[in-house]
Amino acid sequence: MRKVYHALGLHMHQPPGNIELLLRENEWEAKQIVLCYERPLKYVKRYAGIAKVHLGFSGILLDQLLDEKIIQAFSATVDLRRMVREYPSVPGIEFLGMGYYHPLFPLIPMEDWEPQILKWKQRAEELGFHANGFWPPEMGFAMEMIPVLEKTGFTYVVVDNVHVKPVKGDLKREELSYKPHIATYNGAEIIVIPRDRDISNAQESGLNPEWFEHEVMRKTEKCDGNCLVTTWSDGENGGWFRQTHEPSGFWGYFFAPYIEKVRSGAIRIEPITVSEFIKENPPGDYVHVQTGAWNVANTSGYDFCQWQGSETQKKGLEEIWSVSKQFHELEKSGKLNEAMRDRIEELILRAETSCNFFWGDAWVHRVYEDTKEAKRLMDRITVPGS
Repeated sequence: MRKVYHALGLHMHQPPGNIELLLRENEWEAKQIVLCYERPLKYVKRYAGIAKVHLGFSGILLDQLLDEKIIQAFSATVDLRRMVREYPSVPGIEFLGMGYYHPLFPLIPMEDWEPQILKWKQRAEELGFHANGFWPPEMGFAMEMIPVLEKTGFTYVVVDNVHVKPVKGDLKREELSYKPHIATYNGAEIIVIPRDRDISNAQESGLNPEWFEHEVMRKTEKCDGNCLVTTWSDGENGGWFRQTHEPSGFWGYFFAPYIEKVRSGAIRIEPITVSEFIKENPPGDYVHVQTGAWNVANTSGYDFCQWQGSETQKKGLEEIWSVSKQFHELEKSGKLNEAMRDRIEELILRAETSCNFFWGDAWVHRVYEDTKEAKRLMDRITVPGS
C-alpha cells in the first residue's frame, strides 16, 4: 500500500561570537534564540516513539552553547550543558553534518571544503553527535562536492528540489521531488534528498496541521509508490520559532497538534527519518543537481546574488581565495609547524562564514579581520626578519 512519509528538518546556526554579542546588546532576543535550541529536545521526548526530527547544528554554534560564559548567563533559563549532553541519546532525532563555520561551499576554495567538514565532525563526535546526512549551509550545493562528502563518510545530502534534474528519461515532477535519488561525480556518489521548497517556506513562517496535510496529499497524489516529503527551515529565526508563548509558535501550534494527529491515526502522513526511509526505499534513479542555494529574502537561489551581488561582497570573496591559496602553498612547502598551521587555517575557515556575506556589505569587514591576521602570521614565516 502506498504511503506518504514526512522528514522534518531544522537548521541551527549562529555566527562566531553572536550569542555573546546579543547578550550585551539585546538580552531578550538572545534568550528567545537560545530557547529555540531546547524545544526540539523537549517535544521529541514528549512524543517519544512517534515524533521524528532532523537537526543540523553548526560547529561554531555548538561551541558557543558550551562556552562557560554563555552557560552561566542562561543558567536560569536553560541548562545548556545538560541539553547538549542529552541530545545524542534521544531516539527520534537524526543529526546532519555541515561545515564547521557554516560556509557557502560553492563560493569558497575547494581546498577548504574538507577542513570545514572534518572540523565539524571532530567537534560533533566529541559531543556524541554522529551524522550520516549532510546539510549544506544556505543549501548551497554543487555536484563537485560529492567526492568530499563521500570521502568524509556522508551517505546523503539534502538539496532544494528546484535544482534536481533527471539524468536521462522523464521523471514526473512528483518523482523528482518526493523520492530519494543518486547523484555521481568523478566516480563518487551520494543519495540526494530533495527538500520541498514551498512547504518549507510555510514551515518557516507559519502553518497548521490541516493545511499541511492538504498540501502534502495534493502534491503527492500522482507520486507512485512510497513518497518522502522533506521540509526544512531555520529553527531559530523569525517570530514563529522564537515565540516564547509556545502554543502560538511552531512547536505548540503546528508540531504538537500534528504529532497528536499522527498518534491518533487522524492524518494520512507518517513521520520518518531520512535514514529509515532510504533503508526501506533505496533510490534507483540518477539525477543531476544544478549548482544553487535556497531562496532567501527576494532571491531565487538559482544563483548566489544574496552573497556575492555587490562589489564589496565579491572583493571579500576574492580576499578569501587569495589568502587561502597563499596558505595552502605555504602548507605544502613544509615551513609551517602544526600549531601555526592550525591557527592560520582556523582564521581562514572562520572568514568563510556565510553570514559575513549574507547581510549585503554590512558584515564583509569581518572577512578582513581574520584574513589580515592570517596574512600577518604567514608573513612572519615567508619574510626574513619579520
